[in-house]
Amino acid sequence: MKKLPDLDIQYMLDFLTGLLETPSPTGFTQAAIEYTETAFRKFSFLEISRTRKGGLVVIWPGDPSTSPSETGQTDSPRGVTAHTDTLGAMVKEVKPNGRLKLTKIGGFPWNTVEGEGCTVFTRDGGQVRGSLLLKMASVHVYGKKVGDTKRDDDNVEVRLDALTTSVDETRALGIEVGDFVAFDPRVELTNGFVRSRHLDDKACVANILAAVKAFADAGLKPAQTTIILISNYEEAGHGASAGFPPDMTELLTVDMAAVGDGQTSDEFHTTLCVKDSGGPYHHGLNQKLRNLADQYEIPYKVDIYPYYGSDGEAFWRAGGDVAVSLIGPGVDASHNYERTHTDALVATTNWIMAYLLSE
Repeated sequence: MKKLPDLDIQYMLDFLTGLLETPSPTGFTQAAIEYTETAFRKFSFLEISRTRKGGLVVIWPGDPSTSPSETGQTDSPRGVTAHTDTLGAMVKEVKPNGRLKLTKIGGFPWNTVEGEGCTVFTRDGGQVRGSLLLKMASVHVYGKKVGDTKRDDDNVEVRLDALTTSVDETRALGIEVGDFVAFDPRVELTNGFVRSRHLDDKACVANILAAVKAFADAGLKPAQTTIILISNYEEAGHGASAGFPPDMTELLTVDMAAVGDGQTSDEFHTTLCVKDSGGPYHHGLNQKLRNLADQYEIPYKVDIYPYYGSDGEAFWRAGGDVAVSLIGPGVDASHNYERTHTDALVATTNWIMAYLLSE
């Protein structure tokens, strides 16, 4: 069996916890991008920049002894991408009773965040706490209506933890239409499990960073120059549509694998997604990844997700002429209160490292 660099699992989990606790609904990702950039900047061999729409681009020079070009750079630059933006909401309306009507960011039903704590971020930098509740939330007042009411935009609201019962009082808090709302992640690590909202896709950002550290600790470089894009608009469908150089030849997308009935994925394995709502991924690159997993004895699953899209597809739709594949750790209850296991995180990181070492 081929050997991979040793992985610092605690480092990966510590970074992941901090990133999960950094609010970043799509469109409001500055703090999470800065947190991630700070971590990457600890590795002096990386070249780091931002895209105009705020994504993070990390260029990792490859080993010039592998397929060197006339300029001394590697011939076939490769990309690796994950996203730091998450589901969330924005203020759609300040209601007459001072509570808030929201509009969703990303694809999730309201019942998955019903009762969750949240934070409203005001234009002047303020933060106001609240909870996402059904309008008719009290069983003692509304009886069966609590269970029978449809969970939609008109029937849920944010109850603010502030002294307000009117539009004017809420606006006096600095809250206006367009303010971002982040739902509490509730991160907990127990018995090898990580449960939290927004493991999609912060778990995979941690996987990529942990791979970089493992290579640095072992004094290794990737076989090819590698462009890492940490995107910030994936949940809106265009995260990795821009940010990669034109000479890139392959793209490894790292995003969570969905666990549920009819799926092969589970919380203890990494998964190769061969097809999702956008169609099949690149067969040749998929085969390469499967062969690498076999060579390094990385436990993995193969799966298909009918209600799923990725940043790799966003790059394809934007005209990216590269081979694209998708791997990621199995995550239970995706776009809900999610959970994965350290085994899946380790396997995903090892697969990334195997790919980086391959010619």
